[in-house]
Amino acid sequence: MTVGDWLSARTPAPPAPLAERLRVSLGARLSDGSEHTFESALETAESLLAELIALGCAQRSRALDLLAVDALVTYAFEAAAESPDTLSARATAAMAEIARLAPSSIA
Repeated sequence: MTVGDWLSARTPAPPAPLAERLRVSLGARLSDGSEHTFESALETAESLLAELIALGCAQRSRALDLLAVDALVTYAFEAAAESPDTLSARATAAMAEIARLAPSSIA
Protein backbone atom coordinates (compact mmCIF):
# COMPACT_ATOMS: atom_id res chain seq x y z
CA MET A 1 0.00 0.00 0.00
CA THR A 2 1.22 3.51 -0.85
CA VAL A 3 0.52 6.97 0.53
CA GLY A 4 -1.76 7.46 -2.48
CA ASP A 5 -3.66 4.27 -1.67
CA TRP A 6 -3.98 5.32 1.97
CA LEU A 7 -5.27 8.73 0.95
CA SER A 8 -7.78 7.23 -1.50
CA ALA A 9 -9.17 5.02 1.27
CA ARG A 10 -10.18 7.99 3.50
CA THR A 11 -13.87 8.40 4.14
CA PRO A 12 -15.53 10.66 3.64
CA ALA A 13 -13.49 11.61 0.61
CA PRO A 14 -12.56 15.28 0.36
CA PRO A 15 -14.27 17.42 -2.29
CA ALA A 16 -12.77 16.84 -5.74
CA PRO A 17 -10.85 20.16 -5.98
CA LEU A 18 -9.25 19.56 -2.58
CA ALA A 19 -8.45 15.92 -3.38
CA GLU A 20 -6.72 17.04 -6.57
CA ARG A 21 -4.76 19.75 -4.73
CA LEU A 22 -3.61 17.17 -2.16
CA ARG A 23 -2.42 14.83 -4.90
CA VAL A 24 -0.61 17.62 -6.75
CA SER A 25 1.01 18.78 -3.50
CA LEU A 26 2.13 15.29 -2.53
CA GLY A 27 3.45 14.59 -6.03
CA ALA A 28 6.01 11.80 -6.04
CA ARG A 29 5.35 11.14 -2.34
CA LEU A 30 2.08 9.46 -3.36
CA SER A 31 4.15 6.41 -4.23
CA ASP A 32 5.89 6.27 -0.83
CA GLY A 33 4.96 3.30 1.29
CA SER A 34 1.92 3.97 3.47
CA GLU A 35 4.08 3.57 6.58
CA HIS A 36 5.50 6.99 5.59
CA THR A 37 2.11 8.72 5.37
CA PHE A 38 2.70 10.82 8.49
CA GLU A 39 6.04 12.13 7.28
CA SER A 40 4.93 12.59 3.67
CA ALA A 41 1.76 14.48 4.58
CA LEU A 42 3.34 16.61 7.32
CA GLU A 43 6.44 17.56 5.33
CA THR A 44 4.27 18.44 2.33
CA ALA A 45 2.02 20.57 4.55
CA GLU A 46 5.03 22.36 6.03
CA SER A 47 6.47 23.04 2.58
CA LEU A 48 3.18 24.39 1.25
CA LEU A 49 2.66 26.51 4.37
CA ALA A 50 6.18 27.96 4.08
CA GLU A 51 5.42 28.89 0.47
CA LEU A 52 2.16 30.56 1.47
CA ILE A 53 3.80 32.51 4.27
CA ALA A 54 6.54 33.69 1.92
CA LEU A 55 3.88 34.90 -0.52
CA GLY A 56 1.87 36.67 2.17
CA CYS A 57 -0.99 34.13 1.77
CA ALA A 58 -3.68 36.76 2.25
CA GLN A 59 -5.09 36.34 -1.24
CA ARG A 60 -8.45 34.64 -1.58
CA SER A 61 -7.04 32.77 -4.57
CA ARG A 62 -4.83 30.75 -2.20
CA ALA A 63 -7.71 29.50 -0.02
CA LEU A 64 -7.56 26.02 -1.56
CA ASP A 65 -3.87 25.84 -0.64
CA LEU A 66 -4.66 26.75 2.97
CA LEU A 67 -7.33 24.04 3.03
CA ALA A 68 -4.78 21.61 1.62
CA VAL A 69 -2.34 22.45 4.42
CA ASP A 70 -5.06 21.82 6.98
CA ALA A 71 -6.09 18.54 5.34
CA LEU A 72 -2.50 17.32 5.06
CA VAL A 73 -1.85 17.97 8.75
CA THR A 74 -5.13 16.27 9.65
CA TYR A 75 -4.27 13.24 7.52
CA ALA A 76 -0.75 13.15 8.96
CA PHE A 77 -2.18 12.81 12.46
CA GLU A 78 -4.82 10.36 11.35
CA ALA A 79 -1.94 8.21 10.08
CA ALA A 80 0.07 8.83 13.26
CA ALA A 81 -2.84 7.64 15.37
CA GLU A 82 -2.29 4.19 13.88
CA SER A 83 0.83 4.05 16.11
CA PRO A 84 -0.37 5.59 19.39
CA ASP A 85 2.93 4.91 21.16
CA THR A 86 4.67 7.54 18.98
CA LEU A 87 1.80 10.03 18.72
CA SER A 88 2.88 12.35 21.54
CA ALA A 89 6.47 12.66 20.30
CA ARG A 90 5.29 13.20 16.73
CA ALA A 91 2.84 15.90 17.84
CA THR A 92 5.50 17.73 19.83
CA ALA A 93 7.97 17.64 16.93
CA ALA A 94 5.31 18.72 14.43
CA MET A 95 4.25 21.69 16.57
CA ALA A 96 7.87 22.82 16.81
CA GLU A 97 8.40 22.51 13.05
CA ILE A 98 5.20 24.35 12.17
CA ALA A 99 5.91 27.09 14.73
CA ARG A 100 9.37 27.52 13.20
CA LEU A 101 7.66 28.63 9.99
CA ALA A 102 6.02 31.66 11.63
CA PRO A 103 7.58 34.98 10.68
CA SER A 104 9.70 36.36 13.49
CA SER A 105 7.33 39.32 13.80
CA ILE A 106 4.59 37.03 15.15
CA ALA A 107 6.62 34.18 16.62
